This record gives sequence, C-alpha cells and structure tokens, in this order.
Amino acid sequence: MKIQKATASYEAWLGKQLKILPADLEHKHRAMASDPFPFLRATFYRWMQVWEEVCEDASSAPMVLAVGDLHVENFGTWRDVEGRLTWGINDFDEVAEMPYTVDLVRLATSAHMAIKEAKLQIATRDACTAILEGYLKGLQSGGRAFVLAEEHHWLRMMMTGVLRDPVAFWGKIDALPTLRGKTPKDARRAFEKLLPAQGLKYRIAHRIAGLGSLGRERYVAIAEYAGGKVAREAKALAPSACVWANPSNASRRIRYQDILDSAVRSIDPFVRFKGGWIVRRLAPDCSRVELSSMPKERDETRLLRAMGFETANVHLGTPRVASKILADLKKCPLHWLHVDSENMVKATLADYNDWREFMAPAVKTKVGAKKKKKK
Repeated sequence: MKIQKATASYEAWLGKQLKILPADLEHKHRAMASDPFPFLRATFYRWMQVWEEVCEDASSAPMVLAVGDLHVENFGTWRDVEGRLTWGINDFDEVAEMPYTVDLVRLATSAHMAIKEAKLQIATRDACTAILEGYLKGLQSGGRAFVLAEEHHWLRMMMTGVLRDPVAFWGKIDALPTLRGKTPKDARRAFEKLLPAQGLKYRIAHRIAGLGSLGRERYVAIAEYAGGKVAREAKALAPSACVWANPSNASRRIRYQDILDSAVRSIDPFVRFKGGWIVRRLAPDCSRVELSSMPKERDETRLLRAMGFETANVHLGTPRVASKILADLKKCPLHWLHVDSENMVKATLADYNDWREFMAPAVKTKVGAKKKKKK
C-alpha cells in the first residue's frame, strides 16, 4: 500500500473515532511534505503498517506497554507534585501493548534522521550505542525518574537554558484567537477539574500544535489566577494507530493514563485523562523540548543515553518484564539497533519522497494563491 492510500485509510478510520478538523489536517499534510523528520513524527500509523515487514526479527520481541510514537523530540519538562523540575517522555497519544523494540527502533530511527538534518552532531552508530546503553542501565537498575533537583546537573542546565521566556510564552497564548462556537461539554468538564480553583472565568482558544495529533480537536482554557495567567489544554484522544494497522490483535482501549500511572516517573499532577480528552497544564517550563532550542554546546551521547534510560523507565511499568527483555537482548546480533533503524530510515524516506511528490501540486497551488493575494 502506498503512503497516499495508507494516509487516506487511516484518516477515514480516525474520523470514525473522533471529530476531524479539516484545516488542521491540511496543515499536517503540508508539514509531512516539508522535511523527512516532521514526516516521521506525523506518520506513526504508517510506521506500524510497515515495521513488522522491515524489522521482522525485532517484531517478535517481548511485549510491553510502549510509547509507540517515540522520537528524540518527544521529551520535555514538567513540574511534579513537589514543584520540582522533571524531565522525560512528553506524549503518550499512541500508547499500546507492543514489542519493546518498537520504541527503541523508532527512537534510534529519529536520531538517524536528526543526524541527517544536522540536528544532532554524532555518528549514527554511536547514537544507537548510547540509546541501548541507557536502556540497559535503566532495566538493570530498576529505573529512576529524572528529577532535575539534586542530580542530573548537566541535564538541568541543558533544559533550563531553553525554558521559554514567560513574557514571550504568555504573549503567544494570549494571541490565540477565542474559539467561535461551542466547546464539547466533556472538554469543559475536563478543564474545570484541572483549573487551580473552582468557578474561575476562562476563555477558550483553538491551538494548533504537534504533528501526529494534528487534525484532532485541541483547545486551551486561559484564565487569571492569583495575580497571573494559567492555561490548560484539552486534546481529543483516539485508540492507538496500532488498532488501525492491526485491528485483530490490538486493543481499542486508550492506555494514556495507565502508562503515566505505571511507569517509573515523578508525574505531573496536572496531566490527566478525562472523558476522552488528555488535559495538561501549559506553562513556560511544562512543554516538549525541541533539539533546535537546546544549547549548541551539549553532550549528545549523554542525552541519548538518558533518552534510552527514560524509555526503560516507561517499559518497567509492565510487570515482570525486565528479565524477559534482558534475556531477549542477549540473543540480539551485534549492532542490531543500528541495522534496523537504518532500514526504517530507508523505508521512511521512500514514503516521504512519494508523499512530497503527491503533495507538490497542492503546495504549488497554495504558494500561487498567496502570491496573488499579495498583488
């Protein structure tokens, strides 16, 4: 199946699970044609369709409650219940029971593609080695949350160097246009349960963010509280794309809250799954962190090891799985992660080139329309 047909099939399926916003979906389609890395981030559904064929040996590995849509820019910071700055995986929209290798190969594939686009300055084989070293250490140690207080000074300096300027951050939030029309009642209820006080007056805006979830309803409640602004985002969730790719073997249950509660993690108390919506606090230090916004002088080997360790933190939420994974890894060929991720890069780039060619007429039409407007 070609990428165009796969995308149309997935979006038709998704439209039966939740409300689709056509303008946002069009934005996603253009982003998919812009560069290979955004294409990878936006197409987890395609990954699950081709992954077993490309990585046949890895696809039979022990099962865990896995992230699924894991990549090097799906990491960020939040404040835990003690107000401490914490780092880890940021988004679990596609969580499902999968072979543990899905997360490792996808993380390594994203590192390969980031290296190709000069977002990382490390050899691809070294990147895979670092990810696997961190993952093994996490499993063997029983995991440990990345609380950036007493420990992880290097990571704290890397993250605090990119925390958004509060003035600029709230300027962007304030600039979001107030939503015209009704907001779903269950989204409003979800907002109100996570706002810091009952009865707060708030306005609701539509927000365009992310790539994999573009096209779904995404709203922000903005309020004043105790002398400053607060914001909560509600994003509509659907069953993992695993269900579309393999409907006979995948559960339709949304497991977002399950993975938050079971992982080795100091959780954000303002992230909750409520009535079909994932609701979270938006704040300058509660966000995903892109590679381009990190300091140029950084220890990328150490960063990738931490990403591997954090992946183990999540997988350890599956009971009694560590020994099974460690035994399975002992049987894996040398450099298996590098080989499998290289093969997935090739498959992803082939799809990206097909998609870019497919989208070329639409992009030209859009550019032409903009030029006419300027005249």
